Amino acid sequence: MVRTRALALLAPLALAACLAEPPAPLPPPPAEATDPLVRASMMETVSVDGPKVTPLEVLEDSRCPMNARCVWAGRVRLKVRIDLGARSDVRELTQGNPVHVADGSLELVEVQPDRSTPAEMDIPPGHYRFGFRFMGGI
Repeated sequence: MVRTRALALLAPLALAACLAEPPAPLPPPPAEATDPLVRASMMETVSVDGPKVTPLEVLEDSRCPMNARCVWAGRVRLKVRIDLGARSDVRELTQGNPVHVADGSLELVEVQPDRSTPAEMDIPPGHYRFGFRFMGGI
């Protein structure tokens, strides 16, 4: 009998808990928190979480045009200047291949604009935008 009364008292509480509204969703994080890339144009110096990077020259842009079928995706090789305080170094970055810099790694993650056919159309140097990411710390 006591057990039946206890269950009778707990049943309304359990139902009330089911009717409670869920908490409001959290607001989305700011754009800079969701996009860790730092972007730069040719000859523009940007700070990439420590190292300062300046794109100097596109050495190779053999990416497959976005409106074509290719056997190989191609690659982008970029000559950059990396400034670490009083030290400066000229290095080559290949898209998707991180390189050791200071106590971390620097990566060329994104290259814009995409290539399009006809493939012989070169992208003018001033039209390029590069996205960099540094993992580590100085």
